[in-house]
Amino acid sequence: MSPLEIIAVILGLANIALIVRRSLWNYPFGIAMVSLYFFIFIEARLYSDALLQIFFLVLNLYGWLNWSGARTQDEGVPVRWLGMPGFLVWAAVGIATSALWGWLMHRQTDAAAPYWDAGVAMLSIVAQLLMARRYIDNWTFWIIVDCLAIPLYWTKGLHLTAGLYIVFLLFSLAGLIEWMRAHRKSRIAIA
Repeated sequence: MSPLEIIAVILGLANIALIVRRSLWNYPFGIAMVSLYFFIFIEARLYSDALLQIFFLVLNLYGWLNWSGARTQDEGVPVRWLGMPGFLVWAAVGIATSALWGWLMHRQTDAAAPYWDAGVAMLSIVAQLLMARRYIDNWTFWIIVDCLAIPLYWTKGLHLTAGLYIVFLLFSLAGLIEWMRAHRKSRIAIA
């Protein structure tokens, strides 16, 4: 456990708490967190997760712009469902890219857990893209990512980060419930 990991965890907690509340202010915390985790994951030889942080940096900027123009009366952003066909397409993309990226990491690097790490990374990309677009379904993907990440980070000695992902799992469940409630509330207001 390094001071860098402790700071990243604190930033991550602030980030996810603000996401659950549908607050635009989650993004500065997310940008700072992913910047720190890039270096943490490089040191742990979790290269897929390290590269993922660069992608997250870009997606955080995109999400910040996308959420900036969308506000509801309660100051949260409006959310919507992807739908089953869309969900299945995104799930298939996540699984296929996880397998391909894992194979590449296995063949081209000394990655500690290439397929496992790739699954966390690629499904995180799917979840982050869906979150930036304000789809409620993002939480389902985050729940899967959290369930994969907790044992991965624990086995790599990143115990504090594994603990963070346990908290992320709880927040993901709360986020799913809260975003579903907000969506239901907005539909009632329209009707």
